[in-house]
Amino acid sequence: MRKPFIAGNWKMNLTKSESLALASAIAAGEVDGTAVDVAVCPPFVYLDAVLQAAAGRVSVGAQDAYFESSGAFTGQVAANMLVDLGCSYCILGHSERRQLMGETNEVVNQKLKSVLAAGLSPIVCVGETLEQRESGETAAVIADQATGSLAGISADEMAKITIAYEPVWAIGTGKVATPEVAEATHADLRKLLETQYNRQIADSVRIQYGGSVKPDNAATLLAQPNIDGALVGGASLNAESFLAIIAAACDQARTA
Repeated sequence: MRKPFIAGNWKMNLTKSESLALASAIAAGEVDGTAVDVAVCPPFVYLDAVLQAAAGRVSVGAQDAYFESSGAFTGQVAANMLVDLGCSYCILGHSERRQLMGETNEVVNQKLKSVLAAGLSPIVCVGETLEQRESGETAAVIADQATGSLAGISADEMAKITIAYEPVWAIGTGKVATPEVAEATHADLRKLLETQYNRQIADSVRIQYGGSVKPDNAATLLAQPNIDGALVGGASLNAESFLAIIAAACDQARTA
C-alpha cells in the first residue's frame, strides 16, 4: 500500500512572520505521521525559519533547485544547499515554471538528476493546458513530459520520486478535475511507469493530484485507487484547510 503524501506549495506568498505562524500551526496540528507523509514548501528565503518552526513534525521542501552544485549562477540555489539546510523534498517541473519560465523537459531532467544526487526526494510535476485537454492531447502531453523529465532515471532512483499530476487549467482557477478524470490520468501514468520500468516500480511510486484541492473535495479525490496524495496550492496557505486535507488523507489511509 502506498502511503499518502500531502505537500503544500506556498509559491511566492507570505511574509516571514506569516510563514512561521503557518508552519507552527501545521506542526501543532493532528498529523499522524504513521498514516500520511506531510511537507510544506515555502519560498527559498524562508526555508531555514520554516524548518525551525516545523520542529521535525512536518517535513520541509523547496519549490525548485538548479542543476549545478556551485558556480557563477547568480540567483540560483543548488540542491546540496537545500540538503545543508535540512530540506527533505524539492518540487521540480511545476507548470508555472514550465509555462512562465520556459523550463523544458530537458531542464527538468537535469535538475532531477542533481536533486537525486544530493539526496533530496523530488516531486516531479506534469500537466496539460485546457487547450491541450480540449483537443484530446492530454495522454500524449503527459507521456511526453513524464518520459522527458524522467529520461535516464534508474529503477532505484525512480523509487525515490513522487509524481504530481497538475492539470494547468485547474491550478488556482477554482476548477478541479473530477475524481474520474484525475483517476484516469493517474492510471495512465502508472501504466507508463510499468512500461518504462516494471510492475513493482509502477505499483510503488506515489502520484499526487494537484489543482484546486480543498477540504471539500480532498476525500473524493484521495479515494481514487491511483491518487496517492495531493500537491496543494492555495489551501496550503491556511492551517485549518491544509490540516483538513491531511485529515482526509489519514482517514483514507486507515480505511484502505
